[in-house]
Amino acid sequence: MAAKTDTKQVDDKFEISAKKGNGQLRREVWVDSAGKVTRYNLAYINHSIYPGDNGRVIGYDNAHGYHHKHYFGDVTPEPFVSFEDTEEKFEADWIVFKDTQ
Repeated sequence: MAAKTDTKQVDDKFEISAKKGNGQLRREVWVDSAGKVTRYNLAYINHSIYPGDNGRVIGYDNAHGYHHKHYFGDVTPEPFVSFEDTEEKFEADWIVFKDTQ
């Protein structure tokens, strides 16, 4: 979990048009004073596809003290190598998912 001195460096929301599948891509990143990522939340949100888990269809975060993946409400621990590696996993999952829709 982010310490009180950590700051939210990134807070991006990208709305996906209905023509391209609808929903939202969400990216939140907190860093410490040295610039190290201490907390993150990466998610594809689409309430029309999955109304549970606040609409999170696919997501990766490290809330609750551990790194994990969300997929249609299932939460599983996720090995952590680096934040960049986690971003790549999320992007790959998102691309595969959108290409099957």
